[in-house]
Amino acid sequence: MTNLFEELTWRGLVYDATEGLAEQFATQSVTAYAGFDPTASSLHVGHMLPLMGLARMQRAGHTPIAVVGGGTGMIGDPSGKSQERNLLSVAQIDMNVAGIRPQLQQFLDFDRSPNAARVVNNAEWLGAIGLLDFLRDAGKHFTVNYMLQKESVSRRLESEDGISYTEFSYLLLQSYDFLQLFDRHGCTVQIGGSDQWGNITAGIDLIRKLRAKKAHGLVMPLVTTASGVKFGKTEAGAVWLDPARTSPFAFYQFWLNTDDRDVLRYLKSFTFLSRIDIDAAADTAQRAPETREAQRLLAREVTTLVHGAEQVARAEHASRLLFGEDIAQLPADDVLAIFADVPASEVPAAQVAGEGLSIVDLVMAAKIAPSKSEARRLVQGGGIYVNNRKIADIQARICVDQAIGGRVFVVRKGGRQNHLVKVVREGA
Repeated sequence: MTNLFEELTWRGLVYDATEGLAEQFATQSVTAYAGFDPTASSLHVGHMLPLMGLARMQRAGHTPIAVVGGGTGMIGDPSGKSQERNLLSVAQIDMNVAGIRPQLQQFLDFDRSPNAARVVNNAEWLGAIGLLDFLRDAGKHFTVNYMLQKESVSRRLESEDGISYTEFSYLLLQSYDFLQLFDRHGCTVQIGGSDQWGNITAGIDLIRKLRAKKAHGLVMPLVTTASGVKFGKTEAGAVWLDPARTSPFAFYQFWLNTDDRDVLRYLKSFTFLSRIDIDAAADTAQRAPETREAQRLLAREVTTLVHGAEQVARAEHASRLLFGEDIAQLPADDVLAIFADVPASEVPAAQVAGEGLSIVDLVMAAKIAPSKSEARRLVQGGGIYVNNRKIADIQARICVDQAIGGRVFVVRKGGRQNHLVKVVREGA
């Protein structure tokens, strides 16, 4: 059996853990769970850390359970939130659960023997229990003082809006989940992000009080970026696992654009690459950071895991075209697909007819400069590209014949900030 705790530790994935968990991982096969509340019809990259945690456990010989919170999702977890969540309808939650289930199968093996993964919905037991029974079976064992000490509660109490009784009860619900999983499936370990520590230890306490048994918890560090931007957020919003919400190309680009300061940490956290492979990537990143080989490796590994090898090949081909001067030879539909997730604006065909539009006005149309003087400065400084060709002459004019397929210009500021300018014909 793989030394799982040692593996998680060198990857930097142990923020805190209960005493004795390392020994249990090393000496016996355990059943562990992580919860995923269905607040949307897709998981996003922020969910990948606990998902990868379950997958690593399964590969190490342990049995993973993914709990889809059809019950707790109706309440909302206050952990890490400054405001009350909007409550979802039962129909919305059911739809979201249906969307999440197949995504879990991309990470976990549900046919593997003897430690096949399973998905359970906590609505199965939370929806069946009455209020009075719940208060007797769970609420009776927690004092208000105990609950107020939990960070997820105390932080909200200090906020202007406070916390509702509904969200205050979430800790009891999650504790009851752990008890039910312990009884039904012999589950003795819960994992999650570090903001879940209070909820996890409450479940451990409930099992100890009601079953006189020891359970364990492990929490991983919340993922941050070196630049201070919330992980998984882009200008276009969250980075989803559903290809209909975030295209495989945009997903690949998200990982490819990882900051040099974050890439090795992300390779450890979000891939199954060995220590040898990651050390080799670290060596290349130190010797030749300009090649961004570590970022390419990261993007390739994670996109393969989520979307498959074929989508990786397509994304890498599109990525090469991003900075190739032959982009103008591509069909306009392919360009629009490649850049489906970048900002876009429109320009009337009449403005680019004849002698065309000045480069300064095109930059303004692309909305990548706040003023004409700034647009001139960018052009003169060599920071503006049209269809991947540098335009450094402020007198240059761009006409419709230069548009890709006569339909679109790709205007780029600097190395990465792309914007589409679509040519719109009257009546189109």
